[in-house]
Amino acid sequence: MKSNKDSYYIQKIKNGDVGAYVYLVDRHKKMAFNIAMQIIGNREDAEEITQDAFLKAYQALDSYKGESKFSTWLYRIIYNASISKMRKKKLDQVSIDDNYNASVSIKSTQSALQSLTNKEQKLYINRALNKMNADEKTIINLFYLEENSVSELSDITGLSVANVKVKLHRSRKKLYGILEQFLQKELKTIL
Repeated sequence: MKSNKDSYYIQKIKNGDVGAYVYLVDRHKKMAFNIAMQIIGNREDAEEITQDAFLKAYQALDSYKGESKFSTWLYRIIYNASISKMRKKKLDQVSIDDNYNASVSIKSTQSALQSLTNKEQKLYINRALNKMNADEKTIINLFYLEENSVSELSDITGLSVANVKVKLHRSRKKLYGILEQFLQKELKTIL
């Protein structure tokens, strides 16, 4: 349904109603900013990237063929702009840390999480996500929160489907590893 509404407004824009673009900006600005923010880590740069990406998307709207969802097309523009900006600033990226992956027990971590309140779960998950690098956070958020498919993630990131699956698997495993460490520390303080 989201995609159908986007298509309607895109057609209005292509037919000369430039004001219809406000709808697309309002609909996608939060996630667009979140993608840029997760990659860049700097609010001002993320805002600049988001604004530039929306302008670039508007200017290139005639080239949008509708083969993928508009959000996928837009998020790819934002993802690429963010990665380019990051490379220019030469920000250090932390690779996946193997010590999080060594002995992760996903079932026990899930069980421990389920014993917490929703508020506590969100707190731990957000803390764990903040320990991950931008690429990992972006993959997790686009897949779980925005409910993009692996194929759409491939379109957004420019990675192969196989590479997206590997990154998603590793990121998910790292997330559980971090959560497991947090929860173990919590248990030690309680006992």
